[in-house]
Amino acid sequence: MSLLFKDGRIKAPKREISRFISSIRDDVKLLKHIVKINKAHVIMLMEQKIIKKEHAIEILKALDLKKFRIKPWLEDIHVCVEEEVIKKAKEAGKNLHIAKSRNDQVATAIRMELREELICLMKACITFQAKLLAKAERHVHTIICGYTHLRPAQPITFAHYLLYYFDVFQRHFQRLQECYNRVNVCPMGAGALATTSFPISRERLAELLGFVDILENSIDAVSSRDFVVEVLAILSALAIDVSRLVEDLIIWSTPEFNLVEIPDDFCSTSSIMPQKKNPDVLEVIRARMGHIIGNFATCALILKSLPSGYNLDFQEVTPKLWESIAKVKEALVMLSKLLIAIKPVQNLKSPSLKFSTFTELVRFLFEEYGVPFRTAHRIVGALSRKLAEGGLDPEHVTPALLKNAAEEAAGLSLTVSESDLKKMTSIPNFIEKHRVRGGPAPVEVKRMLESRRKMLALMDVQVAEMEAKIEGACRSLNSLVEKICQTAKPKV
Repeated sequence: MSLLFKDGRIKAPKREISRFISSIRDDVKLLKHIVKINKAHVIMLMEQKIIKKEHAIEILKALDLKKFRIKPWLEDIHVCVEEEVIKKAKEAGKNLHIAKSRNDQVATAIRMELREELICLMKACITFQAKLLAKAERHVHTIICGYTHLRPAQPITFAHYLLYYFDVFQRHFQRLQECYNRVNVCPMGAGALATTSFPISRERLAELLGFVDILENSIDAVSSRDFVVEVLAILSALAIDVSRLVEDLIIWSTPEFNLVEIPDDFCSTSSIMPQKKNPDVLEVIRARMGHIIGNFATCALILKSLPSGYNLDFQEVTPKLWESIAKVKEALVMLSKLLIAIKPVQNLKSPSLKFSTFTELVRFLFEEYGVPFRTAHRIVGALSRKLAEGGLDPEHVTPALLKNAAEEAAGLSLTVSESDLKKMTSIPNFIEKHRVRGGPAPVEVKRMLESRRKMLALMDVQVAEMEAKIEGACRSLNSLVEKICQTAKPKV
């Protein structure tokens, strides 16, 4: 227990109890923010004439914690810092905690660290999306099979697939961006619960710490952790999509699918089977995404039954947040490297692509022969069955086979030329024809690529502006501290 509280309401708890409830090891991550908060708070107290300028200077000088030693037996980093300040600034240091509580201080420090982490996450998203675009630009004409129900469906291009994930992560970026605005508000001045009777300026504190506004209601400021839950929810949604991408690549890299080749650098072999090439990196990422979803569930369960106000349960939540952020960043960094190196395999003779163009044949019968869509669908379905039963491929389709299927399935007499049949079952023709907005046709994919490049450039600017505001506030705070300390009268 800190000496600050010894012989007060609790006389002296056992050290093992203090260690059990201590959060100091996890709090170390917040140390730089706690120092900034204390500096800003002292400046505000001085400006509001709550403490004397000479006392403020002594405290500010004491907050220079270059040789700071963590005391693992203390309850948290807040009292650790306060003890150090009192040790250096003596009686003046005992005024450090005027008009604040650990409750509003820790909520502020978490938000300060979290907004930096959110910026790092947004940067990781942008880097990942940039790699997706770079890879897509090289594979506008690379045809692969698209799947539904894990069964061959229709031809797409690898670029079309990569743009799908670009857009998925664009939404995750937007969620992080929107969440950042809710995180970037200042709880300082809320005190333990009901603010303070000292004439403080919460607005000045928010300004000095680079927040856009204060979190007004004092109970809300110290009691709410919905911003943590929101970030964890976003990370869980992101983890689901990372896991789905990884699952695609694992399945597609099997010999049975043979759609992509994962470079050796991202694989390992078996300890007993020398021929094996296992996608271990992807499997580890897939597993770790489960940790993130688990952390979300854990934190929701911790928070769901807490009464309003501050509860020490909160300190069990924050480490889960940092762990989830770290795992997502690591996964995105690794996937960014893997995606650039991965090789798609185009094989137009693949069994998976055999019947993948038959929806185009349905369209052809509707447009050129006036066959109602559902009737055309039944005719082509019957043709597919006949081919499958006969062990034949679509390249064996003849006008006679189609005519026979039409008569049996719909009682129609159809005569289609050989050249039209070949054209309608052609895979490159299928891709070229699907130029509806968002489709796989090269002309449409190129348009989407150009649009996403502009989008990415704008995102870069937006994140840079967020980062610049935080850095600017930090520089201004340090400059103000230096200026105040320089006005100190020399000791005689």
